[in-house]
Amino acid sequence: MIGWDMSAALALGDALGIPPLATAELLPVIEAVMVAKYNEQMERPDG
Repeated sequence: MIGWDMSAALALGDALGIPPLATAELLPVIEAVMVAKYNEQMERPDG
């Protein structure tokens, strides 16, 4: 996995009532951790 669809993530945040500035500020940090953890899991033999 290389990343999330940010347009969809921003739209989801909007639908949930999260202010766009907060979404734009937090999503890149959350995305980086999620992608790293997902890739780690996929590299394991039982992944």
